Amino acid sequence: MSGLYYALTAAIAAVGAALLVKFIDRLRKKDVETEAQQILDKAKQESENLKKEALLEAKEEALRQRTEAERDLSKQRDEIREREKSLDRREESLEQQATHLRKQENMVETTQRRLAEKIEENDKRSTNLESIIRDQQERLHRMSGLNADEAKSELLKILDQQLQSETGAIVLKHQRRMEEEVRPIVQDMLLTAMQRFAAAHTAESTTSTVDIPSDEMKGRIIGREGRNIRSFEKETGVDVIIDDTPGVVIVSGFDPVRREIARQSLNKLIADGRIHPSRIEEVVKETQSDIETTIRKKGEEATTEINVMGLHPRLIEMLGRLHFRTSYSQNVLRHSIEVGFIAGLLAEMIGLDPQIARRAGLLHDIGKAADHELEGGHPKIGADLLKRHGESPEVVHAAFGHHDEIITEYPYTMLVATADACSASRPGARRETLERYIKRMEELESIATGFHGVEQAFAIQAGRELRVIASSKEVNDEMAAKVCRDIAKAFEEQLTYPGEIKVTMVRESRFTEFAR
Repeated sequence: MSGLYYALTAAIAAVGAALLVKFIDRLRKKDVETEAQQILDKAKQESENLKKEALLEAKEEALRQRTEAERDLSKQRDEIREREKSLDRREESLEQQATHLRKQENMVETTQRRLAEKIEENDKRSTNLESIIRDQQERLHRMSGLNADEAKSELLKILDQQLQSETGAIVLKHQRRMEEEVRPIVQDMLLTAMQRFAAAHTAESTTSTVDIPSDEMKGRIIGREGRNIRSFEKETGVDVIIDDTPGVVIVSGFDPVRREIARQSLNKLIADGRIHPSRIEEVVKETQSDIETTIRKKGEEATTEINVMGLHPRLIEMLGRLHFRTSYSQNVLRHSIEVGFIAGLLAEMIGLDPQIARRAGLLHDIGKAADHELEGGHPKIGADLLKRHGESPEVVHAAFGHHDEIITEYPYTMLVATADACSASRPGARRETLERYIKRMEELESIATGFHGVEQAFAIQAGRELRVIASSKEVNDEMAAKVCRDIAKAFEEQLTYPGEIKVTMVRESRFTEFAR
């Protein structure tokens, strides 16, 4: 029984378990179906939501695009309205211009009509005036007794006098203006250049006299039957003048170097006391060698002093020869050095090359060392020498044109001419013989008195200034200014002189009465 009970219990348990499992399976199936349904419902709901969101986004995008399209359309409408307004304004402006042009055309037509009327009226007046002028001319001819040519000549004479007065006034006006503007600048530049090179103003002079201790020495110099003096003159190429002047023997020769050789040789012979032909030949050769050495030394010293290098040896020798040459008693070598320094300083002030200016100034008078040997003036001789020895065109032209004999092509020529005038016009730099001095004074006064309206002329300041007295009856102030300038031009064309000449015109009125 117990066994059956257990079996029955087991069977019931088994059935129950099977039922429970089945029930559980059914419950599970039902839950799965329910869950699946829920998932489907949820998915459907989400799908609906996504569809709604997509529709909303599509509506919003469409709305945005529509808004943008409306904005663009509004902008285009505004632009079109602005263009329409601009076209309206332009059309209005064109209409105004057309109206203005029509008014101008009317004014032009009116003006042309008036001009035509005035031209016609002027033609009538011109005809009447010509008739009146002819009548007046005939009356003037009858009253004056002059024909047409004579009247024209008289009228031209009056016009010429008036033009001279106007020309003189213009010359005076521009001269004053130029003096006011240029004189301070030029004076400052020249004074600065001349002061910076402080050279000795009084130049040395080369003498041609030899002092002798006694008249007995004159006989020894002459020698027996004049053999000593003939030998001396033959060796030196100079003339020895022995006259009654006590204590002096004169050495005369055109070549300054030969004259210096003769002077030194004669001094050596007198100091030695032995004077005979063989001794004379020996002393002269010795002195010639010494002088040649001195010439080279002086030329080298000059180039070193002024800092001009690279000169041809021949040019250095010619410079040394200038040491024995004088011009108006001014030593030419010292003058050349001074001109070189002044020209270089002026070149620095105006922005030119001072080296070229110094070189041109130093060599400007090089022709004076050979002007007694070659034909032509020293400017041409110097230019030929410089060109032959390889100097630059500026230096050659400065030597050729420093006396204003040719047209100036280089500014250095004008600088050298200016420096040359400054050096020559220093107080005490030059002096002339009395005869030549008087002749130059007379030339200045005679040229000035040859002009119309000049009563008297007086040369003063050693010929550096001319005072001209003008007639107050024949010239007025303006004409006096023109005559003054003409006199200065005549000096430039007819005379050769160092420095400059100041012409001062004085015009005054004089009244004389007698008390009786």
